[in-house]
Amino acid sequence: MNLEMIEAGWLSLLPPLVAITLALISKEVYSSLFLGILTGMCVYCFSVGGNILQAVNYVFDMIASKIGANSYMIIFLVLLGSLVVVVTRSGGSNAYGQWAGKRIKSAVNAKFTTALLGLLIFVDDGFNCLTVGTVMRPITDKCKVSREKLAYLLDATAAPICIIAPISSWAVAVASEVGGLDTFIRTVPYNLYAILTIVMVFFISATDFDFGPMKRAEESRSAEMAEKKTTEEDSIKRGTVPDLIVPLLTLIVCALLGMAYVGGYFDGRTFSEAIGENPTAGLTLGTFAALLAAMILYIPRKVMSLRDFMSGVIDGIKTMIPALTILILSWALGGVCREMIGTGLFVSNFVTAAKLSLRFLPAIVFAVAAFLSFSMGTAWGTFGILLPIVAMICAGDEGAAILIPALGATLAGSVYGDHCSPISDTTILASTGAQCDHLRHVETQLPYATFVAVICFFGYLAAGFARSPWITIAVSVSLLFLGLFVIAYIQKREGQG
Repeated sequence: MNLEMIEAGWLSLLPPLVAITLALISKEVYSSLFLGILTGMCVYCFSVGGNILQAVNYVFDMIASKIGANSYMIIFLVLLGSLVVVVTRSGGSNAYGQWAGKRIKSAVNAKFTTALLGLLIFVDDGFNCLTVGTVMRPITDKCKVSREKLAYLLDATAAPICIIAPISSWAVAVASEVGGLDTFIRTVPYNLYAILTIVMVFFISATDFDFGPMKRAEESRSAEMAEKKTTEEDSIKRGTVPDLIVPLLTLIVCALLGMAYVGGYFDGRTFSEAIGENPTAGLTLGTFAALLAAMILYIPRKVMSLRDFMSGVIDGIKTMIPALTILILSWALGGVCREMIGTGLFVSNFVTAAKLSLRFLPAIVFAVAAFLSFSMGTAWGTFGILLPIVAMICAGDEGAAILIPALGATLAGSVYGDHCSPISDTTILASTGAQCDHLRHVETQLPYATFVAVICFFGYLAAGFARSPWITIAVSVSLLFLGLFVIAYIQKREGQG
């Protein structure tokens, strides 16, 4: 679409608010997203003298343009869905579940293993969610960990590790905005949301402590798991552990090589530059290589016939249709907000006009980035808008000392909004990887993510005055555990009452 963006003011907040509110009220995300897109297009068309028919036409123009712009992501997801189904039907997932089940026998160990795997796969957040979900879902089911908890563990170790790992598609994207990888690395200690979320994940895994909707989901997990008949239990019994491990290792290795190849690493570029050039194209090559490896591994050994293998490929594509539908609508909603009615521009101008003391800047930009990312469902789009503005605000001698904390706060707020927004692609892929109802995932993880975000806000107030990363981290971690202690105390009092 080549339409000129307008400044819609407060009305630019309407589309994401409509989509999110309707989704949370109706528990139906597809129509909510579509109505959010239509609302944005109506705001645009009515502002430029158009009509409702024109708005409807623009809705489908935007959807079509986003499908084209994200075609590699779509191909990657359908190939990955095919790989998951083929590996499952080979019996590999079932064999791995039986093997790991003999070693991982408690819910605590299952959650710890999920979190550790999530931290190890730091190249891309979507890749992280789907790969770790595929590997750990049979184990967490056997250990009676709810699908909601699995989805949270996937989501809480995907974007948070990607945003602080120097070698990831996220790191390269941020480095290109802040003036280099060195500056990005300096922001890592100030990325409080990523750090505290990882601390929170391991605390919850170790203590079995829960609150809010997640507590209810975990308490009812035994009944839920008894009723579930997982695809792993229907697997062909002759599969072996290598039938799972070999395709997944092929996927990881070839995905890295694919990203390096597509990004020009073999033509002289650095590895970190190469993997950030077009990561989804590289992931697509890696997933295709893993499917080929599975075919070579299964068919000659008669684990699967060629007909069964191709049937699994098609069924895998079908399993990704709900997630793809949500993703495409989310991309379109983000496109309306960023490209047509200026949601990001409005929020960023509002921050600039406030002219508050620079000591409060980290806390302010954290809150603004969190709201903007939650509304648009994109961390990348949010920090792409705000990082240059923050850099301009901090220009000069007075702002230089607060620049790195403010940049870290911008990234942290962007990740929080992306983590818990129902229209974020990472949130959608986490629920897909866990095979958990999407809105149940949003509902159960929102209190956890928001609790950490509130702690971060106070941490950034401390950062504005202390201007030391270590003091900031110490204060924030202390507040986190104090908050958890207060919640536990309240729950204990309510239980006694």
